[in-house]
Amino acid sequence: MLVLKNISKSYKDKEVLVDINITIESGEIISLLGPSGCGKTTLLNIILGLTEQTAGQLIYNGQDISKNTMQERGFNIVFQDFALFPHLNAYDNIVYGLKNKSVQMSKEEVQEYIDFLELTPHLHKKIHELSGGQKQRVSIARTLVMQPKILLLDEPLSALDGVIKESIKERIKLIAREFNLTTIIVTHDPEEALTLSDKVLIINEGTVAQFGTPQEIVSAPKNQFVEDFILRQLHIKRHNIYQLFGETYA
Repeated sequence: MLVLKNISKSYKDKEVLVDINITIESGEIISLLGPSGCGKTTLLNIILGLTEQTAGQLIYNGQDISKNTMQERGFNIVFQDFALFPHLNAYDNIVYGLKNKSVQMSKEEVQEYIDFLELTPHLHKKIHELSGGQKQRVSIARTLVMQPKILLLDEPLSALDGVIKESIKERIKLIAREFNLTTIIVTHDPEEALTLSDKVLIINEGTVAQFGTPQEIVSAPKNQFVEDFILRQLHIKRHNIYQLFGETYA
């Protein structure tokens, strides 16, 4: 369980995040959703340990990790642009971080992740020979072999289209379920957040506009911003939103 308690962040006189309070259960997929500049990436970086909060606490499984380094936290991130090494093949990218890991994984354990992500036919390809979806899966595999306590993803679907995007969405869901891996995703896309996540944190100008399940957000938006943002971004009328997610929300 990860608890964000009164998390705030300021840069000089500008408040970027104000009093964020949420609880993330083990194994949940959580999306941080909001318009550009709302503070969602800053919040992701605070959770990762890349940025220090101005106020508040991060509590992981009952322990205050607010002052812990990235390495001490043991979380890991998949970047938006994949951040793969172009001079290495897919396999060498996947195992690159293991040489600096104190507890090594066996080749068989690494292969389990490779098989899970269906990457075996592509292991000897250089990065420029891979499709966008394959690059994303290599990036995810590289992160998973480090056995993160929490998986963070920064706009993981933004560079993908159509069938490939849907395939990666399903793969992220499978990873969270198969490994009971808490997964936190930054996205600006409401449809992506609502169809991928167990819960969605909608941020508006650094504050929590709503935190709840997709069903709760669709059926009972807490304020006008949430309703307008969801409907405007999805380009649909309110009576059609229920059809989009394939079920009726009371």
